[in-house]
Amino acid sequence: MNTAVDWLRTSTPGLLVLCGFAIAVLLVVIIKVKLEPFIALLIVGLGLALAAGLPVSEIVGTALKSNESLLETGFGGILGHIAVIIGLGTVLGAILERSGGAQALTSKLLGIFGERGAPIAMGLLGLIFGIPVFFDIGIFVLAPLVYVAARQGGKSLVLYALPMLAGLSMTHAFLPPHPGPVALGGLLEVNLGWLILMGFVCGIPGFIAAGLVWGNWIGKRVIVDVPDDFINDAPDAPDGAGGASVATKRSVVTTPPSVGLIGTIIAVPLVLILGATFGTILLDPGNLLEVLTFLGTPAVALLIAVLIAFYVLGIRRGSTVQELSALTGESLRPVGMLLLVVGAGAFFGKVISATGIGTALADAMAAAGLPIIVLSYVISCALRIAQGSATVAIVTTGGIVGPLVAAQDYSPMATALIAMSIAAGSIILSHVNDGGFWIIAKFFNMTVKQTLQTWTVLETILSVVSFAVAAVLFAIVA
Repeated sequence: MNTAVDWLRTSTPGLLVLCGFAIAVLLVVIIKVKLEPFIALLIVGLGLALAAGLPVSEIVGTALKSNESLLETGFGGILGHIAVIIGLGTVLGAILERSGGAQALTSKLLGIFGERGAPIAMGLLGLIFGIPVFFDIGIFVLAPLVYVAARQGGKSLVLYALPMLAGLSMTHAFLPPHPGPVALGGLLEVNLGWLILMGFVCGIPGFIAAGLVWGNWIGKRVIVDVPDDFINDAPDAPDGAGGASVATKRSVVTTPPSVGLIGTIIAVPLVLILGATFGTILLDPGNLLEVLTFLGTPAVALLIAVLIAFYVLGIRRGSTVQELSALTGESLRPVGMLLLVVGAGAFFGKVISATGIGTALADAMAAAGLPIIVLSYVISCALRIAQGSATVAIVTTGGIVGPLVAAQDYSPMATALIAMSIAAGSIILSHVNDGGFWIIAKFFNMTVKQTLQTWTVLETILSVVSFAVAAVLFAIVA
């Protein structure tokens, strides 16, 4: 008996068996038992640590001191990195949405592209507005605007909806301040500036292939009418859409903000973060670099953008400080469970590292000749397809491959590309176990078959094309 236990805890095959069993249990608990991923990750992480023979004091600390335990450092390390960023990003998205920025962008883009180019305009709308706004909230806000474009164009709703959905999905998967990319920045210890740059580089080709090319082709073949029960409310957000979004409580905005102002506010944190990233590479140490580093720290950059938005989109447009505070509190309510899931996933990753499973994976990967970027993508795809949650797929995969990345001397760009491969895998093959699948089916008046034909294929194309770009670039720079 002891021999079998020792084999599991010390040999490469045994550790891999433990890891595989832990992931299988995790999937069963989430899919079959329907337990919250946060609780499931905690249970499986603790069970794996005990099964691998880690001392209790290392797992949870002692009665006198717990702040150096895997549980504390796993949760605390990642949440210290992402909580402020995700919180500020959520608030920024809320004030941009409430100001009427989506309507202003829509009018401008439709004016530029005209009726024939309306699907492209919808795609760019999703791409731009998706940077600061969560995916599901983006659907709640933008869906009525897509209805208007489809009704005016007289063609299938699919033709207009898919480009917009591709834009929202691309930004949600690949760009900070969205939770997945921000979590990967912490798990893989890579600067968010590199994630922003590689997110655009890898995500834009996927957006074009999935949203514009595929959307145009399938939109002419799957005919879906605009839902009559939504079109009457099209100029406004869909009241009662069900999400915990401030979109359902928007005050009437008589004069929408200018497109230039909206674009500037969205660009401010991206430019500041990129400035700090490349300032570190191009500038010698000095006062200028210190200023760029301070302003380009993600939390500071987003705080600056939030304060600008509060003033120019709130105070100057008649909102009171109390109203802005209420908006902030309401927008942050849905973030709590997401942060707990990410924290639990980081704890799971710490356990994998401490047990030696990460080293065992590295040895097995080297023996099989499998590049780390391919392994990352395959694991993320498998987790996504099995349990449906992109966040769970990201944090679990990041925890598994994080020790492998740390053990190698990868450049920041190469590490960011590994993060992109994980992000790409986390969105593949959205189907009936994904909550987003049902939101899209409902909002865009599609049957399950039509949603599989359109949205599921779109996500898969976006995933594969974006990963292919990441893999090619990784082969060049790694």
